[in-house]
Amino acid sequence: MKIEGTETLHAPRDRVWALLDDPQALASCTPGMQELRPTGPDEFEAILSIGIAAVRGTYKGKLRITERTPPERYAVQVEGSSGAGFVRAVGVLELEDQGAQTGVRWSGEVQVGGALTLGSRMIPGIARMLAGQFFQCLDRKLQEGSA
Repeated sequence: MKIEGTETLHAPRDRVWALLDDPQALASCTPGMQELRPTGPDEFEAILSIGIAAVRGTYKGKLRITERTPPERYAVQVEGSSGAGFVRAVGVLELEDQGAQTGVRWSGEVQVGGALTLGSRMIPGIARMLAGQFFQCLDRKLQEGSA
């Protein structure tokens, strides 16, 4: 299933890029992230705990940055599993310079398996909600000057 959205971050594109390029900042802004551990160049192991309806559970998985085009485009591949099934996803962030602000277009393709398929109709809404929380956190960090 495809998901996509747009956001506006209140900082210039170079500052947004620097924050996106910081694994600790990404971990601190990812809802439910308990651990993000580097395993190689642009590769990480993650533990994520989500407490929302059909996707509730603790997921263990891998994240790999598949494309990095500073300061315009960032792509990732994610796979994880829990007792309820598995999730595989690819995602792309495109940053548009808007002077003092940055427009972000994000898109993703998500696959689920196991018992998670029972709640698959809810997943796009849940993904949009989690993405909104992620970008709100990034925006707060940018406005606080911690990036």
